[in-house]
Amino acid sequence: MLRAFRLALPGPSGRGFLSRMRRIGAIRRERAALGRLDDAQLHDIGVTRAEATAEARRPAWDAPERWYR
Repeated sequence: MLRAFRLALPGPSGRGFLSRMRRIGAIRRERAALGRLDDAQLHDIGVTRAEATAEARRPAWDAPERWYR
């Protein structure tokens, strides 16, 4: 008899693997959206073009642990 298993392995913060992968995907999308903002939008949120470009280029998994809580 085959038993089903869950692909929800605990990660460093105690969350499941799939949850962490979803969060990494969200970070990737958020950083991509930041890179698409125009100068007026960046000014509104107090971010320079250089800061936005640097953040948008960071890999999705390079995020503070607090972002996963």
